[in-house]
Amino acid sequence: MSRGRQRRRAVWVCQECGLESPGYFGRCPSCGAWGTLVERMVEGSAGGARASPPRGALHPLSEISSAEQKRVPLGMPEFDRVLGGGLVPGSVVLLGGDPGIGKSTLLLQGALRLAQRGHLVLYLAAEESPEQIKLRADRLAVTTDRVVLVAETFVDRALETAGELHPAVIIVDSIQTVSLSHLDAAPGSVSQLRDSTAQFLQFAKRTGVPIFLIGHVTKEGLIAGPRVVEHMVDVVLYLEGERFHQHRVLRATKNRFGSTNEIGVFEMTDAGLVDVGNPSELFLAERVRHVPGSAVVVALEGTRPILIEVQALTSPAGYGTPRRVATGFDVTRLQLLVAVLMKHAGVRLGDQDVFVNVTGGIRLVEPAVDLGVALAIASSASGIPLDPDTVYIGELGLAGEVRGVHGLERRLQEAMRLGFSRAVLPASSRLTSQLRGIAIVPVRSVAEAVSALAVTAVRSRRHATPQPPE
Repeated sequence: MSRGRQRRRAVWVCQECGLESPGYFGRCPSCGAWGTLVERMVEGSAGGARASPPRGALHPLSEISSAEQKRVPLGMPEFDRVLGGGLVPGSVVLLGGDPGIGKSTLLLQGALRLAQRGHLVLYLAAEESPEQIKLRADRLAVTTDRVVLVAETFVDRALETAGELHPAVIIVDSIQTVSLSHLDAAPGSVSQLRDSTAQFLQFAKRTGVPIFLIGHVTKEGLIAGPRVVEHMVDVVLYLEGERFHQHRVLRATKNRFGSTNEIGVFEMTDAGLVDVGNPSELFLAERVRHVPGSAVVVALEGTRPILIEVQALTSPAGYGTPRRVATGFDVTRLQLLVAVLMKHAGVRLGDQDVFVNVTGGIRLVEPAVDLGVALAIASSASGIPLDPDTVYIGELGLAGEVRGVHGLERRLQEAMRLGFSRAVLPASSRLTSQLRGIAIVPVRSVAEAVSALAVTAVRSRRHATPQPPE
Protein backbone atom coordinates (compact mmCIF):
# COMPACT_ATOMS: atom_id res chain seq x y z
CA MET A 1 0.00 0.00 0.00
CA SER A 2 1.40 3.36 -0.99
CA ARG A 3 2.15 5.91 1.72
CA GLY A 4 -0.56 8.44 0.72
CA ARG A 5 -3.27 5.94 -0.18
CA GLN A 6 -6.70 6.47 1.38
CA ARG A 7 -8.48 3.76 3.33
CA ARG A 8 -11.81 3.58 5.16
CA ARG A 9 -11.97 3.68 8.93
CA ALA A 10 -14.74 3.59 11.51
CA VAL A 11 -15.54 6.49 13.84
CA TRP A 12 -18.31 6.99 16.40
CA VAL A 13 -20.31 10.21 16.01
CA CYS A 14 -22.61 11.72 18.66
CA GLN A 15 -26.04 12.50 17.19
CA GLU A 16 -26.52 15.40 19.63
CA CYS A 17 -23.31 17.44 19.48
CA GLY A 18 -21.40 15.91 16.53
CA LEU A 19 -18.38 14.69 18.54
CA GLU A 20 -16.24 12.15 16.67
CA SER A 21 -14.57 9.42 18.72
CA PRO A 22 -12.37 6.50 17.63
CA GLY A 23 -14.24 4.24 20.10
CA TYR A 24 -17.70 3.79 21.57
CA PHE A 25 -18.89 5.44 24.78
CA GLY A 26 -22.24 4.82 26.41
CA ARG A 27 -22.28 8.50 27.39
CA CYS A 28 -20.94 11.22 25.11
CA PRO A 29 -17.82 12.81 26.69
CA SER A 30 -18.76 16.19 25.21
CA CYS A 31 -22.50 16.77 25.78
CA GLY A 32 -23.23 14.03 28.32
CA ALA A 33 -26.06 12.43 26.31
CA TRP A 34 -26.57 8.69 26.71
CA GLY A 35 -26.68 6.24 23.81
CA THR A 36 -26.17 8.84 21.09
CA LEU A 37 -22.89 7.60 19.53
CA VAL A 38 -23.43 5.96 16.13
CA GLU A 39 -20.76 4.25 14.05
CA ARG A 40 -20.03 5.46 10.52
CA MET A 41 -17.27 4.86 7.97
CA VAL A 42 -15.08 7.73 6.77
CA GLU A 43 -12.15 8.11 4.45
CA GLY A 44 -8.86 8.22 6.32
CA SER A 45 -5.21 8.42 5.35
CA ALA A 46 -3.20 5.24 5.63
CA GLY A 47 -0.08 7.21 6.40
CA GLY A 48 1.95 10.17 5.39
CA ALA A 49 1.26 13.84 5.76
CA ARG A 50 -1.65 15.56 4.09
CA ALA A 51 -1.03 18.24 1.53
CA SER A 52 -1.31 21.66 3.12
CA PRO A 53 -3.97 23.95 1.61
CA PRO A 54 -2.77 27.20 0.07
CA ARG A 55 -2.31 30.03 2.54
CA GLY A 56 -5.06 32.63 2.61
CA ALA A 57 -4.49 36.06 1.08
CA LEU A 58 -3.80 39.04 3.34
CA HIS A 59 -6.41 41.82 3.42
CA PRO A 60 -5.64 45.04 5.31
CA LEU A 61 -8.72 46.14 7.22
CA SER A 62 -8.67 49.61 5.69
CA GLU A 63 -8.92 48.17 2.16
CA ILE A 64 -11.95 45.95 2.81
CA SER A 65 -15.30 47.35 1.68
CA SER A 66 -18.13 46.98 4.19
CA ALA A 67 -21.02 44.70 3.26
CA GLU A 68 -23.35 46.75 5.45
CA GLN A 69 -24.03 49.19 2.61
CA LYS A 70 -24.89 46.34 0.22
CA ARG A 71 -27.79 44.77 2.10
CA VAL A 72 -30.54 43.36 -0.10
CA PRO A 73 -33.99 44.14 1.37
CA LEU A 74 -36.57 41.42 0.90
CA GLY A 75 -39.42 43.88 0.52
CA MET A 76 -41.14 42.54 3.66
CA PRO A 77 -40.70 45.20 6.40
CA GLU A 78 -41.12 42.79 9.33
CA PHE A 79 -38.67 40.28 7.85
CA ASP A 80 -36.14 43.00 7.05
CA ARG A 81 -36.47 44.36 10.60
CA VAL A 82 -35.43 41.01 12.11
CA LEU A 83 -32.53 40.62 9.66
CA GLY A 84 -31.25 44.08 10.58
CA GLY A 85 -32.26 45.86 7.38
CA GLY A 86 -31.99 43.13 4.76
CA LEU A 87 -29.79 40.28 3.55
CA VAL A 88 -26.03 40.71 3.83
CA PRO A 89 -24.13 39.38 0.78
CA GLY A 90 -22.54 36.02 1.46
CA SER A 91 -24.60 35.34 4.60
CA VAL A 92 -26.20 32.01 5.49
CA VAL A 93 -29.55 32.22 7.31
CA LEU A 94 -31.06 29.21 9.09
CA LEU A 95 -34.86 29.37 9.54
CA GLY A 96 -36.54 26.93 11.93
CA GLY A 97 -40.07 26.39 13.17
CA ASP A 98 -42.75 23.82 13.87
CA PRO A 99 -44.17 21.81 10.95
CA GLY A 100 -46.88 23.75 9.14
CA ILE A 101 -46.04 27.05 10.83
CA GLY A 102 -45.32 28.79 7.50
CA LYS A 103 -41.54 28.61 6.94
CA SER A 104 -41.76 27.69 3.26
CA THR A 105 -44.54 30.20 2.67
CA LEU A 106 -42.52 33.00 4.26
CA LEU A 107 -39.40 32.33 2.18
CA LEU A 108 -41.40 31.83 -1.01
CA GLN A 109 -43.01 35.22 -0.44
CA GLY A 110 -39.57 36.73 0.07
CA ALA A 111 -38.38 35.08 -3.15
CA LEU A 112 -41.35 36.48 -5.08
CA ARG A 113 -40.74 39.97 -3.69
CA LEU A 114 -37.10 39.77 -4.78
CA ALA A 115 -38.13 38.51 -8.22
CA GLN A 116 -40.49 41.44 -8.67
CA ARG A 117 -37.49 43.74 -8.30
CA GLY A 118 -35.50 41.86 -10.95
CA HIS A 119 -33.45 39.49 -8.75
CA LEU A 120 -33.01 35.85 -9.76
CA VAL A 121 -33.81 33.37 -6.95
CA LEU A 122 -32.84 29.68 -7.01
CA TYR A 123 -35.21 27.53 -4.96
CA LEU A 124 -33.76 24.10 -4.11
CA ALA A 125 -36.84 21.85 -3.76
CA ALA A 126 -35.42 18.90 -1.83
CA GLU A 127 -38.51 18.18 0.27
CA GLU A 128 -41.44 19.10 -1.97
CA SER A 129 -41.91 18.72 -5.69
CA PRO A 130 -41.88 21.80 -7.94
CA GLU A 131 -45.59 21.22 -8.60
CA GLN A 132 -46.37 21.48 -4.89
CA ILE A 133 -44.41 24.70 -4.59
CA LYS A 134 -46.23 26.06 -7.66
CA LEU A 135 -49.54 25.41 -5.88
CA ARG A 136 -48.33 27.54 -2.97
CA ALA A 137 -47.23 30.28 -5.36
CA ASP A 138 -50.67 30.21 -7.00
CA ARG A 139 -52.27 30.82 -3.59
CA LEU A 140 -50.02 33.86 -3.24
CA ALA A 141 -51.34 35.06 -6.62
CA VAL A 142 -47.86 35.86 -7.96
CA THR A 143 -46.32 34.44 -11.14
CA THR A 144 -42.76 35.14 -12.26
CA ASP A 145 -39.96 33.53 -14.23
CA ARG A 146 -37.28 35.00 -11.94
CA VAL A 147 -37.79 32.21 -9.36
CA VAL A 148 -36.20 29.00 -10.66
CA LEU A 149 -37.10 25.70 -9.00
CA VAL A 150 -34.73 22.75 -9.10
CA ALA A 151 -35.67 19.33 -7.71
CA GLU A 152 -32.31 18.21 -6.33
CA THR A 153 -31.21 16.49 -3.13
CA PHE A 154 -27.44 16.40 -3.69
CA VAL A 155 -25.60 19.49 -2.51
CA ASP A 156 -22.70 19.26 -4.96
CA ARG A 157 -24.99 19.10 -8.02
CA ALA A 158 -27.18 21.91 -6.65
CA LEU A 159 -24.14 24.15 -6.21
CA GLU A 160 -23.04 23.38 -9.77
CA THR A 161 -26.44 24.59 -10.95
CA ALA A 162 -26.10 27.71 -8.81
CA GLY A 163 -22.67 28.39 -10.31
CA GLU A 164 -24.21 28.32 -13.80
CA LEU A 165 -27.27 30.50 -13.02
CA HIS A 166 -25.57 33.10 -10.77
CA PRO A 167 -28.69 33.74 -8.64
CA ALA A 168 -29.06 36.63 -6.23
CA VAL A 169 -30.43 34.40 -3.44
CA ILE A 170 -30.58 30.63 -2.86
CA ILE A 171 -33.29 28.92 -0.78
CA VAL A 172 -32.71 25.35 0.46
CA ASP A 173 -35.88 23.54 1.56
CA SER A 174 -34.76 21.80 3.69
CA ILE A 175 -31.25 21.23 5.04
CA GLN A 176 -32.33 17.89 6.60
CA THR A 177 -33.25 16.41 3.21
CA VAL A 178 -30.11 17.26 1.20
CA SER A 179 -26.89 15.28 1.28
CA LEU A 180 -23.39 14.99 -0.15
CA SER A 181 -22.87 12.17 -2.62
CA HIS A 182 -19.48 11.11 -1.24
CA LEU A 183 -20.81 10.49 2.31
CA ASP A 184 -22.40 7.15 3.17
CA ALA A 185 -24.55 8.58 5.97
CA ALA A 186 -28.27 9.14 5.45
CA PRO A 187 -29.69 12.64 4.88
CA GLY A 188 -30.37 14.39 8.17
CA SER A 189 -27.55 12.63 10.03
CA VAL A 190 -24.95 14.60 11.94
CA SER A 191 -22.24 14.23 9.31
CA GLN A 192 -24.54 15.13 6.42
CA LEU A 193 -25.96 18.18 8.22
CA ARG A 194 -22.55 19.48 9.23
CA ASP A 195 -20.79 18.87 5.92
CA SER A 196 -23.71 20.07 3.80
CA THR A 197 -23.94 23.28 5.81
CA ALA A 198 -20.18 23.73 5.39
CA GLN A 199 -20.51 23.40 1.60
CA PHE A 200 -23.27 26.01 1.44
CA LEU A 201 -21.28 28.29 3.74
CA GLN A 202 -18.16 28.06 1.59
CA PHE A 203 -20.18 28.76 -1.56
CA ALA A 204 -21.86 31.80 0.02
CA LYS A 205 -18.57 33.29 1.24
CA ARG A 206 -16.84 32.64 -2.08
CA THR A 207 -19.56 34.03 -4.34
CA GLY A 208 -21.32 36.54 -2.08
CA VAL A 209 -24.72 34.89 -2.68
CA PRO A 210 -26.98 34.84 0.43
CA ILE A 211 -28.43 31.42 1.25
CA PHE A 212 -31.55 30.54 3.25
CA LEU A 213 -31.63 27.11 4.92
CA ILE A 214 -34.94 25.78 6.23
CA GLY A 215 -34.47 23.51 9.25
CA HIS A 216 -36.75 21.06 11.02
CA VAL A 217 -37.21 21.30 14.78
CA THR A 218 -37.29 18.72 17.55
CA LYS A 219 -40.04 18.11 20.14
CA GLU A 220 -38.35 20.69 22.37
CA GLY A 221 -38.66 23.33 19.64
CA LEU A 222 -34.92 23.41 18.80
CA ILE A 223 -33.52 23.01 15.30
CA ALA A 224 -32.82 19.32 14.71
CA GLY A 225 -29.23 18.23 14.35
CA PRO A 226 -26.01 19.11 16.15
CA ARG A 227 -25.65 22.55 17.67
CA VAL A 228 -22.54 23.03 15.54
CA VAL A 229 -24.83 23.78 12.57
CA GLU A 230 -26.22 26.85 14.36
CA HIS A 231 -22.68 27.92 15.20
CA MET A 232 -21.63 27.71 11.55
CA VAL A 233 -24.37 29.89 10.03
CA ASP A 234 -24.56 33.68 10.34
CA VAL A 235 -28.21 34.09 11.35
CA VAL A 236 -30.60 31.74 13.17
CA LEU A 237 -34.31 32.60 12.96
CA TYR A 238 -37.33 30.93 14.54
CA LEU A 239 -40.88 31.31 13.26
CA GLU A 240 -43.16 30.94 16.27
CA GLY A 241 -46.88 30.87 16.88
CA GLU A 242 -49.80 28.54 17.32
CA ARG A 243 -50.82 26.65 14.21
CA PHE A 244 -54.47 27.39 14.92
CA HIS A 245 -53.94 31.12 15.46
CA GLN A 246 -53.64 33.66 12.70
CA HIS A 247 -50.43 35.43 13.63
CA ARG A 248 -46.77 34.39 13.58
CA VAL A 249 -43.72 35.85 15.31
CA LEU A 250 -40.29 35.79 13.65
CA ARG A 251 -37.47 35.95 16.20
CA ALA A 252 -33.67 35.90 15.82
CA THR A 253 -31.62 33.92 18.33
CA LYS A 254 -28.35 34.66 16.53
CA ASN A 255 -27.48 37.49 14.15
CA ARG A 256 -23.94 38.45 13.27
CA PHE A 257 -25.18 41.50 11.36
CA GLY A 258 -27.87 42.93 13.63
CA SER A 259 -29.73 42.78 16.92
CA THR A 260 -31.27 39.61 18.31
CA ASN A 261 -33.91 41.59 20.20
CA GLU A 262 -36.04 42.56 17.20
CA ILE A 263 -39.12 40.53 16.31
CA GLY A 264 -41.32 40.50 13.23
CA VAL A 265 -45.06 39.95 13.47
CA PHE A 266 -47.09 38.47 10.61
CA GLU A 267 -50.71 37.54 10.13
CA MET A 268 -51.50 34.31 8.28
CA THR A 269 -54.14 34.83 5.61
CA ASP A 270 -55.32 33.00 2.50
CA ALA A 271 -52.86 35.12 0.52
CA GLY A 272 -49.88 34.20 2.71
CA LEU A 273 -48.17 36.02 5.56
CA VAL A 274 -49.01 39.72 5.86
CA ASP A 275 -46.82 42.18 7.77
CA VAL A 276 -48.36 43.56 10.97
CA GLY A 277 -47.06 47.07 11.42
CA ASN A 278 -48.87 47.65 14.74
CA PRO A 279 -48.82 44.37 16.72
CA SER A 280 -50.10 46.00 19.94
CA GLU A 281 -53.54 46.56 18.44
CA LEU A 282 -53.59 42.94 17.24
CA PHE A 283 -52.71 41.50 20.66
CA LEU A 284 -55.23 43.70 22.51
CA ALA A 285 -58.09 43.34 20.02
CA GLU A 286 -60.01 40.70 22.02
CA ARG A 287 -59.24 41.94 25.54
CA VAL A 288 -62.10 41.72 28.03
CA ARG A 289 -62.25 44.66 30.44
CA HIS A 290 -63.10 44.67 34.17
CA VAL A 291 -62.28 41.00 34.84
CA PRO A 292 -59.92 39.77 37.60
CA GLY A 293 -56.55 38.40 36.52
CA SER A 294 -56.01 40.59 33.44
CA ALA A 295 -53.14 43.10 33.16
CA VAL A 296 -51.57 44.96 30.25
CA VAL A 297 -47.76 45.06 30.15
CA VAL A 298 -45.42 46.90 27.79
CA ALA A 299 -42.60 44.72 26.45
CA LEU A 300 -39.72 46.23 24.51
CA GLU A 301 -38.66 43.98 21.64
CA GLY A 302 -35.53 45.62 20.29
CA THR A 303 -36.57 49.16 19.44
CA ARG A 304 -40.31 48.40 19.29
CA PRO A 305 -42.61 48.64 22.34
CA ILE A 306 -45.48 46.13 22.27
CA LEU A 307 -48.51 46.14 24.56
CA ILE A 308 -49.65 42.64 25.49
CA GLU A 309 -52.36 41.33 27.78
CA VAL A 310 -51.27 38.89 30.51
CA GLN A 311 -53.94 36.67 32.04
CA ALA A 312 -53.63 34.88 35.39
CA LEU A 313 -55.92 32.37 37.06
CA THR A 314 -55.72 31.01 40.59
CA SER A 315 -57.83 28.11 41.83
CA PRO A 316 -57.71 25.74 44.83
CA ALA A 317 -55.20 22.97 44.28
CA GLY A 318 -56.89 19.65 43.59
CA TYR A 319 -53.81 17.70 44.70
CA GLY A 320 -51.31 18.03 47.49
CA THR A 321 -48.75 20.12 45.60
CA PRO A 322 -50.09 23.25 43.86
CA ARG A 323 -49.17 23.64 40.20
CA ARG A 324 -47.48 26.58 38.48
CA VAL A 325 -48.22 26.55 34.75
CA ALA A 326 -47.26 29.23 32.24
CA THR A 327 -47.83 29.69 28.52
CA GLY A 328 -45.59 32.28 26.86
CA PHE A 329 -43.79 33.00 30.14
CA ASP A 330 -40.88 31.31 31.90
CA VAL A 331 -42.12 28.85 34.53
CA THR A 332 -39.08 29.41 36.75
CA ARG A 333 -39.74 33.13 36.70
CA LEU A 334 -43.39 32.46 37.55
CA GLN A 335 -42.38 30.43 40.60
CA LEU A 336 -40.15 33.30 41.72
CA LEU A 337 -42.97 35.84 41.37
CA VAL A 338 -45.36 33.61 43.33
CA ALA A 339 -42.79 33.32 46.13
CA VAL A 340 -42.30 37.12 46.21
CA LEU A 341 -46.07 37.68 46.37
CA MET A 342 -46.44 35.24 49.26
CA LYS A 343 -43.43 36.52 51.19
CA HIS A 344 -43.63 40.29 50.73
CA ALA A 345 -47.23 41.04 49.74
CA GLY A 346 -49.13 38.57 51.89
CA VAL A 347 -50.98 36.96 48.98
CA ARG A 348 -52.13 33.47 49.98
CA LEU A 349 -51.05 31.15 47.17
CA GLY A 350 -49.69 28.18 49.09
CA ASP A 351 -52.78 26.06 48.38
CA GLN A 352 -53.61 27.60 44.99
CA ASP A 353 -52.82 26.46 41.47
CA VAL A 354 -51.47 29.41 39.46
CA PHE A 355 -51.86 29.60 35.70
CA VAL A 356 -50.40 32.41 33.57
CA ASN A 357 -51.08 32.93 29.87
CA VAL A 358 -49.64 35.53 27.51
CA THR A 359 -52.41 36.16 24.98
CA GLY A 360 -51.69 35.94 21.29
CA GLY A 361 -49.12 33.16 21.60
CA ILE A 362 -46.18 35.55 21.99
CA ARG A 363 -43.36 34.72 24.41
CA LEU A 364 -42.28 37.29 27.01
CA VAL A 365 -38.67 37.08 28.18
CA GLU A 366 -37.71 40.50 29.55
CA PRO A 367 -38.07 41.18 33.31
CA ALA A 368 -39.90 44.49 32.73
CA VAL A 369 -43.21 42.56 32.65
CA ASP A 370 -42.74 41.13 36.18
CA LEU A 371 -44.93 43.75 37.86
CA GLY A 372 -47.84 43.18 35.48
CA VAL A 373 -47.66 39.39 35.84
CA ALA A 374 -47.51 39.63 39.64
CA LEU A 375 -50.48 42.01 39.85
CA ALA A 376 -52.50 39.82 37.48
CA ILE A 377 -51.94 36.89 39.87
CA ALA A 378 -52.85 39.02 42.89
CA SER A 379 -55.94 40.28 41.07
CA SER A 380 -57.15 36.76 40.33
CA ALA A 381 -56.47 35.63 43.91
CA SER A 382 -58.42 38.54 45.41
CA GLY A 383 -61.15 38.71 42.78
CA ILE A 384 -60.51 42.43 42.29
CA PRO A 385 -60.13 43.55 38.65
CA LEU A 386 -57.26 45.79 37.66
CA ASP A 387 -57.91 49.13 36.02
CA PRO A 388 -58.31 48.35 32.28
CA ASP A 389 -56.86 51.76 31.33
CA THR A 390 -53.58 51.16 33.21
CA VAL A 391 -50.33 49.60 32.02
CA TYR A 392 -47.81 48.02 34.36
CA ILE A 393 -44.05 48.29 33.89
CA GLY A 394 -41.35 47.14 36.31
CA GLU A 395 -38.99 44.38 37.35
CA LEU A 396 -39.40 42.61 40.71
CA GLY A 397 -36.48 41.73 42.97
CA LEU A 398 -36.32 38.98 45.55
CA ALA A 399 -36.76 41.54 48.33
CA GLY A 400 -40.08 42.62 46.82
CA GLU A 401 -38.70 45.88 45.43
CA VAL A 402 -39.80 47.24 42.05
CA ARG A 403 -36.76 48.01 39.91
CA GLY A 404 -36.42 50.40 37.01
CA VAL A 405 -36.32 49.37 33.35
CA HIS A 406 -34.84 50.89 30.20
CA GLY A 407 -36.72 52.49 27.32
CA LEU A 408 -39.41 53.79 29.63
CA GLU A 409 -40.40 56.81 27.55
CA ARG A 410 -40.88 54.76 24.38
CA ARG A 411 -43.09 52.34 26.29
CA LEU A 412 -45.23 55.15 27.70
CA GLN A 413 -45.60 56.87 24.35
CA GLU A 414 -46.91 53.65 22.82
CA ALA A 415 -49.35 53.23 25.74
CA MET A 416 -50.60 56.80 25.26
CA ARG A 417 -51.06 56.23 21.53
CA LEU A 418 -53.34 53.29 22.27
CA GLY A 419 -55.46 55.28 24.73
CA PHE A 420 -54.13 54.19 28.13
CA SER A 421 -54.40 56.93 30.76
CA ARG A 422 -52.40 55.54 33.71
CA ALA A 423 -49.07 53.75 34.16
CA VAL A 424 -47.77 52.02 37.29
CA LEU A 425 -43.99 52.43 37.28
CA PRO A 426 -41.02 51.94 39.60
CA ALA A 427 -40.58 54.91 41.93
CA SER A 428 -36.92 55.11 40.90
CA SER A 429 -37.84 55.90 37.28
CA ARG A 430 -36.58 59.20 35.90
CA LEU A 431 -38.34 60.61 32.85
CA THR A 432 -36.29 63.07 30.82
CA SER A 433 -39.29 64.57 29.03
CA GLN A 434 -42.71 65.69 30.21
CA LEU A 435 -45.40 63.24 29.15
CA ARG A 436 -48.87 64.72 29.05
CA GLY A 437 -52.02 62.68 28.84
CA ILE A 438 -50.94 59.80 31.07
CA ALA A 439 -50.91 59.70 34.88
CA ILE A 440 -47.81 58.19 36.51
CA VAL A 441 -48.30 56.03 39.62
CA PRO A 442 -44.90 55.30 41.24
CA VAL A 443 -44.53 52.22 43.45
CA ARG A 444 -41.52 51.13 45.50
CA SER A 445 -42.50 47.56 46.33
CA VAL A 446 -44.87 44.84 45.23
CA ALA A 447 -46.68 45.16 48.56
CA GLU A 448 -47.43 48.80 47.79
CA ALA A 449 -48.72 47.86 44.35
CA VAL A 450 -50.94 45.06 45.69
CA SER A 451 -52.36 47.31 48.44
CA ALA A 452 -53.50 49.73 45.72
CA LEU A 453 -55.84 47.07 44.27
CA ALA A 454 -58.66 48.17 46.56
CA VAL A 455 -58.42 51.73 45.25
CA THR A 456 -58.31 50.39 41.70
CA ALA A 457 -61.42 48.31 42.38
CA VAL A 458 -63.38 51.38 43.46
CA ARG A 459 -62.29 53.27 40.35
CA SER A 460 -63.18 50.33 38.09
CA ARG A 461 -66.66 49.97 39.59
CA ARG A 462 -67.31 53.66 39.05
CA HIS A 463 -66.45 53.35 35.38
CA ALA A 464 -68.20 50.01 34.90
CA THR A 465 -71.57 50.83 36.57
CA PRO A 466 -73.62 54.03 36.28
CA GLN A 467 -73.64 56.19 39.37
CA PRO A 468 -77.05 57.10 40.89
CA PRO A 469 -77.99 60.78 40.78
CA GLU A 470 -77.39 62.77 43.94
